[in-house]
Amino acid sequence: QVQLVESGGGLVQAGGSLRLSCAASGRTSNSYVMGWFRQAPGKERDFVAAISWSGGITRYADSVKGRFTISVDNAKNTVYLQMNSLKPEDTAVYYCASGGGYPSDYDERGTYDYWGQGTLVTVSS
Repeated sequence: QVQLVESGGGLVQAGGSLRLSCAASGRTSNSYVMGWFRQAPGKERDFVAAISWSGGITRYADSVKGRFTISVDNAKNTVYLQMNSLKPEDTAVYYCASGGGYPSDYDERGTYDYWGQGTLVTVSS
């Protein structure tokens, strides 16, 4: 099993920045990709970004390209999501996820086997 713990959420004004962290522990050797998803109230959980543990492959949702950056620190088994130029529509609970699969599937929830508990990001206008 893989345990995931997110941190870094909070309240920020539009145009501001936040950095989310996701610390992984357990059988991380079985994990090949780490992803971030988000779920706004009353909406489905949507893909945000993903990265291979090697850091060589990244994918982003169109809505966050150019504003969000995903990165990985293998020594710390931690994945980060740097979020800049935040908008009110970025408000959601952000979830970290771990799994395996092809890069073409990184945006699919089914690619991921383990999920964190989520961290709330609120962007005020």
